[in-house]
Amino acid sequence: MENRKILVVDDDARLRELLQRYLTQQGYMVESLPDARDLDRKLARNRPDLLVLDVMMPGEDGLAVVRRLRAQGEPIPVVMLTARGEDIDRILGLEMGADDYLAKPFNPRELLARINAVLRRYEQTPAVTASHQEAEALQFGACTLNPSRRELLRDGQPVTLTTAEYAVLLALATHPRRPLTREQLMTLAMGKGGGESQDRSIDVHVSRLRKAIEDADGPPRYLQTVWGYGYVFVPDGRDKDAP
Repeated sequence: MENRKILVVDDDARLRELLQRYLTQQGYMVESLPDARDLDRKLARNRPDLLVLDVMMPGEDGLAVVRRLRAQGEPIPVVMLTARGEDIDRILGLEMGADDYLAKPFNPRELLARINAVLRRYEQTPAVTASHQEAEALQFGACTLNPSRRELLRDGQPVTLTTAEYAVLLALATHPRRPLTREQLMTLAMGKGGGESQDRSIDVHVSRLRKAIEDADGPPRYLQTVWGYGYVFVPDGRDKDAP
């Protein structure tokens, strides 16, 4: 962990100083920016392993930044910070492509836990066991999921997923045709239990995954909803109730 680099982008100078000092004490290499104007240059010249990104900033706000990065195919893990604690704001951040979300004020230890969890998922999701690492690629429709390389291809082209999205897809794909509750998915993918807000997080991740792997027209074939229960992965795209 001592070589991991974190870039904090927040217009609160005191918070930047606090996080830089605290995360450095925890073994990270930390840099900071007051806004997103020099972010692209930082990513190109001295790429960090993770971004801590404030939502409310002058100029390009955090939501716009993460949306732009994901549209460019940038997979860097992002933990978003916001002064607004409303659940809808957190969900919006996830919809834009953030990996996790933390409301201000927060305990720096909580942010550290979120950072560690996101980086663990980025390197190797909790759902990946030794057998999964050696498993052959899974083909469904135009997509190929390769657990050993931690990649998803569609029509032979890489698909950019956040760490959480990949973990959810892998959890579903390694339990084909087995319905999983949102709480089970949260535990398999991220190692933590459910709750209303986390249930909604799973819904957001599944929604984004569907945009990545399903056809634009017609109902979902591979990530199907089990009404009143959760979701199921159907690798052949048939109705989940078909024999």
